[in-house]
Amino acid sequence: MTTLHGNWLIRSQDSVFFLWGEQWQGKELSETKENHPFCLESGALAQFIEKFSPQLDRYSPESIKLSLPSYSPPRKKYFLPLLSGQILEPTAKSLSWQPWQVSGLTFSAGMIVRLWEKLPLAKAEFIGNDLRFWLYLHRWSLDLLARGKFLAGINQGESCWYPLLDSTIDRTRLAKFIQTIPPVCLAYQENSEPQTIILDCLKNIVDARLRQKIDSSVNISPSLMVKPWLQSLSGDHHEIALEAKNLQRLENAYHNWVFPIQESLVNGNNRQLIENQYRVCLCLQPPSLGTVWKLTYYLQALDDPEFLISAKLIWLEGKESYHSYQRVVNNPQEILLKGLGLAARLYEPIRISLEQRHPEECSLDSLEVYQFIRSIAWQLQDQGLGVILPTGLTAGSNEQRLGIRIAATVTPKKGERLSLTSLLNFQLKLVVGEQEISKKDFDKLLEKKSPVVEVGGKWLILQPTDVKAAQAILNNTIAPLNLSVEDALRLSSGDNNLIAKLPVVNFQAEGALKELIDNLNNNQGIQLINPPREFRGELRPYQIKGVSWLAFLEKWGLGACLADDMGLGKTPQLIAFLLALKEQDMLVNPVLVVAPTSVVNNWEHELRKFAPTLAVFVHHGEKRLKGQAFAQEVKNKSVVITSYPLIYRDLSSLEAVQWQGLVLDEAQNIKNSTAKQSQAVRKIPAGFRIALTGTPVENRLTELWSILDFLNPNFLGTQTFFQRRFALPIEKYGDQESLHNLRSLVRPFILRRLKTDKTIIEDLPEKQEMNVLCGLSKEQGQLYQQLVETTLQKIEETQGIQRHGLILTLLMQLKQVCNHPAHFLKEKSLETSQRSGKLLRLEAMVEEVIAEGDRALIFTQFAEWGKLLQTHLQKKLAEEILFLSGSTKAKDRVEMIERFQNDPQGPKIFILSLKAGGTGLNLTRANHVFHIDRWWNPAVENQATDRAFRIGQKRNVQVHKFICTGTLEERINEMIESKKQLAEQTVDAGENWLTELDTDRLRDLLLLDRSAIIDEEETD
Repeated sequence: MTTLHGNWLIRSQDSVFFLWGEQWQGKELSETKENHPFCLESGALAQFIEKFSPQLDRYSPESIKLSLPSYSPPRKKYFLPLLSGQILEPTAKSLSWQPWQVSGLTFSAGMIVRLWEKLPLAKAEFIGNDLRFWLYLHRWSLDLLARGKFLAGINQGESCWYPLLDSTIDRTRLAKFIQTIPPVCLAYQENSEPQTIILDCLKNIVDARLRQKIDSSVNISPSLMVKPWLQSLSGDHHEIALEAKNLQRLENAYHNWVFPIQESLVNGNNRQLIENQYRVCLCLQPPSLGTVWKLTYYLQALDDPEFLISAKLIWLEGKESYHSYQRVVNNPQEILLKGLGLAARLYEPIRISLEQRHPEECSLDSLEVYQFIRSIAWQLQDQGLGVILPTGLTAGSNEQRLGIRIAATVTPKKGERLSLTSLLNFQLKLVVGEQEISKKDFDKLLEKKSPVVEVGGKWLILQPTDVKAAQAILNNTIAPLNLSVEDALRLSSGDNNLIAKLPVVNFQAEGALKELIDNLNNNQGIQLINPPREFRGELRPYQIKGVSWLAFLEKWGLGACLADDMGLGKTPQLIAFLLALKEQDMLVNPVLVVAPTSVVNNWEHELRKFAPTLAVFVHHGEKRLKGQAFAQEVKNKSVVITSYPLIYRDLSSLEAVQWQGLVLDEAQNIKNSTAKQSQAVRKIPAGFRIALTGTPVENRLTELWSILDFLNPNFLGTQTFFQRRFALPIEKYGDQESLHNLRSLVRPFILRRLKTDKTIIEDLPEKQEMNVLCGLSKEQGQLYQQLVETTLQKIEETQGIQRHGLILTLLMQLKQVCNHPAHFLKEKSLETSQRSGKLLRLEAMVEEVIAEGDRALIFTQFAEWGKLLQTHLQKKLAEEILFLSGSTKAKDRVEMIERFQNDPQGPKIFILSLKAGGTGLNLTRANHVFHIDRWWNPAVENQATDRAFRIGQKRNVQVHKFICTGTLEERINEMIESKKQLAEQTVDAGENWLTELDTDRLRDLLLLDRSAIIDEEETD
């Protein structure tokens, strides 16, 4: 896969952007070669970017030398450049920076912004981290333009537009860009400083953007001497058409005009903006005695806010430069007076202090302090001045406020189970920070009649609403207040919450409530249960923890989301949990399991395999029961399985049953909260709710909200509230505090273990083999039945080699039908996955493989089916899919294997025909193997699996064998697994043994169980 990179090149004439691309290639590199071996040719690069911006035609091919991170491969003497996303082998030598000749395209600022605006940032794997940095810088430039943070300029007889960084917000953002620039962005200019490159790029793209947007045809009064300057501010011509004398007069007037904000302009002479820059800082100091506050003046270093020089010392020194700690401040008096002059426009006490010759501070009373904190401080900061407030008075999360401390317990009524709705016994205490305030103490504070007061050495503002709320608490006049276990969980998470109109600053749980909160915040403390005696199978240690976690949350009536990686056994854990309930005589009503249509049969099989003592009922098919008949049938069942589409089609029947529990498999199916099935599942009454998913969040945080709201309704608020409180701040602005709060809220209800976790790896076998049971679509069922009936009649009438041939042909055709009707019918494309139960399941599993960053091999014995799959999956997943068959040329074969094995950005899915790819290949990059159709020869399938599971494989391999239920695939698989001797016989015989069966046994093997057919109503 191609990965795009880029560097901003500062040149004596015009700066340009150099775009280049890398594409992994499996070729050796000699020791003396300097050309980047994986660099995309300029022509190929131009073709690649055309799909994003076809009209982009003004660029120049160029080759430059870049210093890039490189490594020396094991047992080699030369270096290779490190590819994006590449993971080095432990034997590779340490990284170093090496020079490489790189070919690419150069763009002017005006051209590159047109490309940047077309490139997607979200989930764009082809964008390297360095190019992504420039795209974010471009976004900031657009933000500056939207806020009017730019100014027309004059530079050596030419017009230009300058970005204006005159606010603390933008200065801080600039500092973050400087701190986070990827080193590769500095690969062109040696010893170049990040700020120089960033500001030069910002200046040029702001200028280019404005010139593109400004209408050059606007009429300007001819009497204005500035007309030539204004005219040159649009279009491509920068030169100001004025005589030298008039041009000098214009430049002098301009510099006088911009002098007050000169230091905030990004004009190419930005040492004062980025290095040794100082600003006025106003420090509010509480009174040591009495009620008079001081606002003291300082100079503050922008690159080190802790470095302060007092105005008193500046006036005392009286020098043109101030020296301290290897720092030099030039013209400190001038900087001080200029900043104070700016502040004086906003705040009268500062203006009055400037009447003194050497202003050092001003005095404030408590009301002026309140005004300064509430309405002046932020305005000063927005103008680029520094403000330091006493601890507790800083606006935001550190602001000191009156708050409440809650001490709570929960005691259920006799015969009542604890749940989210259980009410708390609690006490409210008024506090400031950690200090409790009595009514007497609070009355004394009010007697001071000051909006700013001191409590326990900390200052706070007494807001009128807070005072009123505090008096209500102290006088016991608050409205009746009920708090539940749900409130306790939210309050203990640390998210900002108000109770009785005051913030909760401390929540203390006791007894059973404390045990609940502690275990939810750290599930390692949950008591492990014994594996159910009736569970037919082995539960690994991490699975026992999962079952215990489900049981713990069910005990408290809390919804649980089991979000383990694919292959870690979410289904067996859920089944063991149900058996644990049964052992405790707590499974008194049926549990409803809702699954994608393609895995309904798989659920039935797994339940009968692991829990044969559970009474299972499958609700699907054209003749499914409804209404009273359905309620009567499921009354004595343990588990009822149905599909998502039937949830809303049969909602009236389903919601009439009192379900003990409701389980959603692949719960991402309700990620769209407005979809019919998402709304329907919320209406079904259930004692507990569980969601199983490997991808709780695929694209948007609202998907997480939809699942959590199903599990624990209203715990995260309404969707509108969630969007405003969490999704928008996190997704759009990267708000880390909101992200931390959200994690604290949802962590107790989501258990996610990854295959890469050390404790999990130790529990897993090196190779896991699992059957994936799929149903047939109605079309598949009809084709299958028709083939069997027609061909069996012919088989009865023939003998010998002709009979032998008919049986083998029938077996092949039935396999094709089980794959997809289009395969059997020789169609050229797979129009829809709804026609095949196998394809529905494969799509879902492959999507999860890609989401988890894994790689997979898909084996088929049919080359034509492999080609159909390749085309379909590429379109469905928007991912490149490799396909290797017997007709693949040797050169292409080697290239495919190299890309899959060694290209960090290479294709993640590799389809292989069993004959062409089943032996002789080393594909250990894959940790998933799919056998989409069966060879019915264990030796051949194991050889194919060993392409991934062999020496060099560093991860556990999961083998998924697809089987259509109710067909010959399921029956032959059962025979092979149950009869080891038969399996050994088939090592050499392949499918020939099937041709020796008499017609009656063959009929029993082939006949279709029609209950395996998926009703068309059940597919989305």
